[in-house]
Amino acid sequence: MHSAVDHASRVEAALYSGKAAQLPVVASWQRSKMLHRIDPDQAKPPERLTSQELSEVYERTGLLLHTSNPSLDSLYRAVGDVGCSVLLADADGVIIARRGAVQDDRTFDEWGLWTGAVWSEQREGTNGIGTCLVEKRALTIHKDQHFQAKNTELSCTAAPIFDHQGDLLAVIDVSSCRADLTAGFSRLIGCAVLDAARRIEAMYFGAMFPDCRIVLTGPDPEACSSAASDQLATLIAVDRDDFVVGATRQARRTFGLSAEDFHQPIPLSRLHGQVVNGNEDFQTAERRIILQALARSGGNVSAAASAMGISRATLHRKIKQLDLKR
Repeated sequence: MHSAVDHASRVEAALYSGKAAQLPVVASWQRSKMLHRIDPDQAKPPERLTSQELSEVYERTGLLLHTSNPSLDSLYRAVGDVGCSVLLADADGVIIARRGAVQDDRTFDEWGLWTGAVWSEQREGTNGIGTCLVEKRALTIHKDQHFQAKNTELSCTAAPIFDHQGDLLAVIDVSSCRADLTAGFSRLIGCAVLDAARRIEAMYFGAMFPDCRIVLTGPDPEACSSAASDQLATLIAVDRDDFVVGATRQARRTFGLSAEDFHQPIPLSRLHGQVVNGNEDFQTAERRIILQALARSGGNVSAAASAMGISRATLHRKIKQLDLKR
């Protein structure tokens, strides 16, 4: 392991090499040094919220915690046996949930990988959670890619989670302080982390639109590939009248939607690029309603008319107009 002095020298050399524009990690180091005024060799432990402050965070993030629990459990079952801790942090970098083996609790607590600890880039410099929040993309900060020397034994793989309005909501992270955890294995973990982020985003999105139909409009969210490593679920929420009332970040990008677009009704047909014929749409809807009413009544026209609130003669006339020979 490199000493704190060696690491600090390496960071300084990288900063003065002018590589910040080419290398994302060096760009993060530059933010840590120049913007946040952090020393790479400082040994101060991560800041922790008080019990009262953490309770207030829990109150604000209750829905996120509820919808993320199944995915956190599933991810931990996949990576827990190799000494990893699963973390969920809010948009401020505060760890609000974790999963880890009991025998490793003391180690992770000492490292500050614990609920209530603040891992924003402003406080800890380059790290998985904080840098993911800034760059809004899935990434791995492996060992000496961390800005502070005290964190260079950690390997952190993180992915962002966006809310129902496309804003950054949280970060899910898998961290390990095992000396034998290689960069290659961290990349394998990255796929599982990204899948968990997709599931949490989809669950949260569904919870925000409980009375709507949720439509998947993009690639299968179960599929993890390097080509789609930054893409989360492409979901839209459609109300009973087939108007789009919500869309995930990726869906907004796919269909070119902005926040202003949701100030007025958005027909689903607009997103699908369909040419709308009002008369045909009305006849299609009317046809569907009549057929369903007849099916429920077993073909009894009188019963179907009564259920629809119209006269038997009116229903007969509509059946003839729409050529419903069944």
